[in-house]
Amino acid sequence: MSRLYPYTEKQIKAAPLAVFRILFGILMLISIIRFWSYGWIDKLYIQPKYFFSYYGFEWVKPLGHFTYIIFIICGLSAIFVALGFKYRIAIISFFLSFTYIELMDKTTYLNHYYFISLLSFLMIFLPANAYYSIDALQREDKRFQFIPKWTIDSVKLLLGIVYFYAGLAKLNSDWLFKAMPLKIWLPSKFDVPVLGDYFHLEWIHYAFSWGGAIYDLTIPFLLLYRRTRWLAFSLVVFFHVITRVLFPIGMFPYIMIFSTLVFFDVKLHEKILSYLSGIIKTDKRKFDNGKYYPSLNNTTSKIKYGFISLFFAIQILMPFRYLLYPGELFWTEEGFRFSWRVMLIEKAGYAQFKIVDGETGKWFYVDNTDFLTRFQEKQMATQSDFILQYAKYLEKHFSKQGHKNIEIYVDSYVTLNGRLSTTYIDPNTDLTKQKESFRHKNWIVPFKDEIKGF
Repeated sequence: MSRLYPYTEKQIKAAPLAVFRILFGILMLISIIRFWSYGWIDKLYIQPKYFFSYYGFEWVKPLGHFTYIIFIICGLSAIFVALGFKYRIAIISFFLSFTYIELMDKTTYLNHYYFISLLSFLMIFLPANAYYSIDALQREDKRFQFIPKWTIDSVKLLLGIVYFYAGLAKLNSDWLFKAMPLKIWLPSKFDVPVLGDYFHLEWIHYAFSWGGAIYDLTIPFLLLYRRTRWLAFSLVVFFHVITRVLFPIGMFPYIMIFSTLVFFDVKLHEKILSYLSGIIKTDKRKFDNGKYYPSLNNTTSKIKYGFISLFFAIQILMPFRYLLYPGELFWTEEGFRFSWRVMLIEKAGYAQFKIVDGETGKWFYVDNTDFLTRFQEKQMATQSDFILQYAKYLEKHFSKQGHKNIEIYVDSYVTLNGRLSTTYIDPNTDLTKQKESFRHKNWIVPFKDEIKGF
């Protein structure tokens, strides 16, 4: 910590973090409104009969119609974050409510939901309300024109990790040498204006694959270097606009576009705040008091720095946990989530569950539509932890109906990145005898091909 002390003492104008806070809050509010207006709260968290929970978070469940209250809390928290009003309470409230929403059903897992949870958690420790906020306006002791440089750099680091690891994940033989799964996806986008006529061409598939990998690996460094920053930002806008046109990934492209503004110099953010001041009829000079955020070279600050360092160490190591598991990652998906592996695989599957009386041998098949939505069934059929969790649910359900000596088997077939469909789960494995854990599921049938790379 003594070696880090000179860096932690460096101060910079607070405008970039203030702009980031405002944009973050606005985009999160739009996301909540958009989710609500499309009827997704009802469709995803109220209508389903069953929800797939994350291991260790089985207690996190939708609350029926009270689920709307969680979204209201999340939306109000986003407003307060943008305004910088009661900021610390607001960002903690946003983190907890948003993460609760994310954990309610892993069927809806998306990398950018995970990213928002991480980012909002990090923002709890940042003085994002020190400048151009209601908190700073109301209380002079909370108003600072300069803040520690590391607070802004930490946001840049998290964004850099997301991009760079997404690039590393693309360095695999399917993506680079087979243009998979873009070779499957792009031809279906023939109706896209201008570009659609070219999406059936193989060289376009490879250009998108290689271009995407190079973009993800280099964009953090291009944004850091002043001479290439505007070029990099132009690439960010182009990349995410194209991504938004081609794929239904919600607000994520806009979040990434506006987040990269944090890499720019203070002058740009001062101009943004001056322009905003003209719109809302306020005087930005009220916040320009020349004060520096107080130096905290004490035990509490050292614990804080250590905690944030641990946070980033986990983010750096987490994507490599797949190395602890045998077998092909894209097939087993053990260690796949929470590792910035974005849109790398096209999997489709079929899973039919057989309920067997262990004593008499009598059996019957389950109609999955009696318990799952189509979206849930699609996700379940290609992921082993879903299959096991669903089997446990079926065991409880049919036990309550009076069935005894229950054994559950599954006929499961999966296709990965255009390969022929093959058996996914050992059909002779009684899933009632298996337990969920972080250990390798040895009842997954080994992959019959090889995908080289990260």
